[in-house]
Amino acid sequence: MKAFLLTALFLYLLPVSLHAQIPAVKGVVSDTTTNRHLVNTTITVLHAKDSTLVKFTRVNENGAFSLTGLKPGNFILLVTYPGYADYVEPFKLDSSQKSKDFGHIKLMLKATLLANVIIKGTAVAIKIKGDTTEYNASAYHIEPNSKVEDLLKQLPGIQVDKDGKITAQGKTVSKVLVDGEEFFGDDPTLVTKNIRGDMVDKVQLFDKKSDQAAFTGIDDGKKEKTINITLKEDKKNGYFGKIDGGKATDGYYQGQAMFNAFKGKKKFSAYGTLANTGKVGLGWEDNSKYGSAGDIEFSDGVAFIVNTNDNDGLDSYNGNYDGAGLPVTRNGALHYDAKWNSDKESVNANYKIGSINVEGTRNNLSQNNLPSGIINSSSDEDFDNYMFRQKLDAVYQIKLDSTANLKISADGTIKNSETNSNYRSRTLRDNSVLLNENTRELSNDSHDKQFNVKLFCSKKLKKKGRTLSVSANGSNNRSSSDGFLKSTTTYYDDGNTRDSLINQYKTSEIRSASFNANLAYTEPLSKSLSLILNYGIMTSSNKADRKSFNQSDAGGYTLLDTLYSNNYKLDQLANQGGAILNFIKNKSTVRFGTKISTVRFEQLNSYRNTGFKRNFTNWNPQASFNYKFSQYKWVRIDYNGNTSQPSIDQINPVRINTDPLNISLGNPNLKPSFDNRISLNYNSYKVISGHSMWIGGSYGFTGQAIVSNTMTDTAGKSIYQSINLNGKKPTNYYFYVDLNWKIKSLDMSTGLSVNSNGNTSYSYINGSLNKSTSSSYIGNIYFLKYKEKKYEGRISFGPTYKTNETSLQKDINDNGWGLNSNASVGLYLPFKIEIATDANYEYRAKTQSFNSDFKRLLWNARVNKKFLKSEGLKLSLSVNDLLNQNKGFERNAYNNMIIQNSYTTIKRYFMASIIWDFNKMGGDTAKK
Repeated sequence: MKAFLLTALFLYLLPVSLHAQIPAVKGVVSDTTTNRHLVNTTITVLHAKDSTLVKFTRVNENGAFSLTGLKPGNFILLVTYPGYADYVEPFKLDSSQKSKDFGHIKLMLKATLLANVIIKGTAVAIKIKGDTTEYNASAYHIEPNSKVEDLLKQLPGIQVDKDGKITAQGKTVSKVLVDGEEFFGDDPTLVTKNIRGDMVDKVQLFDKKSDQAAFTGIDDGKKEKTINITLKEDKKNGYFGKIDGGKATDGYYQGQAMFNAFKGKKKFSAYGTLANTGKVGLGWEDNSKYGSAGDIEFSDGVAFIVNTNDNDGLDSYNGNYDGAGLPVTRNGALHYDAKWNSDKESVNANYKIGSINVEGTRNNLSQNNLPSGIINSSSDEDFDNYMFRQKLDAVYQIKLDSTANLKISADGTIKNSETNSNYRSRTLRDNSVLLNENTRELSNDSHDKQFNVKLFCSKKLKKKGRTLSVSANGSNNRSSSDGFLKSTTTYYDDGNTRDSLINQYKTSEIRSASFNANLAYTEPLSKSLSLILNYGIMTSSNKADRKSFNQSDAGGYTLLDTLYSNNYKLDQLANQGGAILNFIKNKSTVRFGTKISTVRFEQLNSYRNTGFKRNFTNWNPQASFNYKFSQYKWVRIDYNGNTSQPSIDQINPVRINTDPLNISLGNPNLKPSFDNRISLNYNSYKVISGHSMWIGGSYGFTGQAIVSNTMTDTAGKSIYQSINLNGKKPTNYYFYVDLNWKIKSLDMSTGLSVNSNGNTSYSYINGSLNKSTSSSYIGNIYFLKYKEKKYEGRISFGPTYKTNETSLQKDINDNGWGLNSNASVGLYLPFKIEIATDANYEYRAKTQSFNSDFKRLLWNARVNKKFLKSEGLKLSLSVNDLLNQNKGFERNAYNNMIIQNSYTTIKRYFMASIIWDFNKMGGDTAKK
């Protein structure tokens, strides 16, 4: 019995004895001036290798702290207290040490911190919160009167090109918010190019989900790479703006003005631009969301994709400017948002009005790989497109009580457009024998009206984790157009020459209405497991009345061509149900489930009294795994499956004759395909060293894919039909790595990125299976250095390698190397003079398909002279494209086609501009 008691006592005291031998850290923290103990100061111990958290504690009422239970190793001590500069000190513990005493640590207020004090306050540059990466603007350099775009260019993992396009973590950023609210709708550049950088507190980068997905956790596949700009509290009262006007050689000009007035929770902004230098100003890209009155598409492949446009060159102009042609833009916009009633209610409204006119020429070279040889085509196009648009949108949100929220949004658009195009084309065999020639004239005048309304209501029920949410969307669109088609095609077939003539007047009247609603319910099954159920109903009705008239002997277009006229009525009804299980335990989150939908489709052609009906079922499984190693490091794996139904154009297309050399046939026996996608993302950031790493990629493959079956005759005329592919699975992938770090010895930031994407597709060409593979590999390294009031510079460069190959013509491919590089330098001289220059060099080597290479060096330069104490007034002399080398160029491939385009674009000009940046925000007392 005595031995047992002694053994028990020994085992009881053993942990105490061992614990006493484990190294510990301790110290006292106080104010450097008053010696006041800084109670609740945060004491953090990090691994020196990767800055991950080891342990943390807080200072007690006596100003002391103590951390025990540390293993031997290299560490970093981080001491932080609000309003004071951070204290950072590396240290080492070995097994021979019983403790590490830091003694008396004194912190200094940031407001009184002097440059020659050894202890420096350094803001944590990046924080990772779940799927959100947050950048602290105070950790980066911000010049007076610089813009948000200048700040974004410094942030690791974010790239901004010369046109203002933002890419983050390998994906395009489509939306930029201000304090979580949209600012002038969907145009990111209105934020990045106009809001001042010194107003920014934080920059948050994340994938924005739909309202219901964010609330319930059900991934509906609707994600947009988004940046949210949070403003400093003292910058939310006052006004600021910019007036910019410039006149250049060769008739170029540009002018813009922006005014912003912020007062607490209210923001008012106005914007206008007039230019022919490519400065479009307003986000015409959001026409892809609202620009086509006839497009109805439900998510998750629930229904047929019904496109009531012909895609025949007679559609309305959507207003996009892609660099082709010479644009003239006139745009204006108003924005207002406010919160009131203790932030329980808010409104966000935008009004846009503007026009864009683009004239230019385009040359197209294409190589069509056939089993029997190659067909080469060339075409020239002259185009003149115009669009005028007005759009009004508004969002109202109210917090009904502590558990319920309601959001209502609506938008309406009126758009008028005119398009005029002239085409000239020639097609030859690879032995230069002429097959056909074609000339076409297309003109169209279109008038569109669109209206959309959305509602989302969410409710948290009494039981913790139990929620109910409802979303509903409705739209009503109308489009009417009329235009002319004149075409002459000459065929040269074995010495015989024949002509085909078309001269028609075409009209179109399209109406569409849709409604869909979704109900989602979440039920907690345990502390770690929850179930999410959803049910949705979707309905749409579409009418498309198109008429083609031939010219009568009297000269008028009165003879109806019933072959190329149609009056369709398209109706769809879909029901969808789904269940998702969500499991959260410690650092892991697992989510898996599926959605199943049934769809009924009916189509009626009133001209021919023919109908088409189809019923089908879709299945959409999904799964994800997320593991959070620490606050600054996480990994996520996703899988999504999706049933894709064939489009109505693939099953029963509307007959068109605007391109007599390319004819489409339907296939009512098409079966749905099934898409699979697996993606992986990894983020890591080291707080002290500032090293960051983003790795991501995805791989997709399709079963029973819908592919093209093309028959091209000896005269170069092609007939297309879609069929299901058996035995082969098309694949696609993308991959990126983004590394960023600092070279402390040179006080320089640097980064390395590698991107790759590609796909393997299949098609049948004249009865033979063709395998097409294309891929691109892009490497880039950058260096960034800045010295306050002296200079700043950035250079990036890297190789590219792109491949385009087809199995039908293995000896002729479009594989080739390339190079992309960018550089910018700015010098700050006495008397408030700045000299700046930037350049972009692009090179594409010649390939077996195209025997000429492509080189382009775009070099811009400017000299600025600033005036006033605030430096808000600036005179700028600049030159665009100093070497006059700007030329439009692009090369791509799909199926068995390799295409190269060149087009007119904006050339060199010299401009003199006056820019006035003015502001009176928060603590700013000077009018700049």
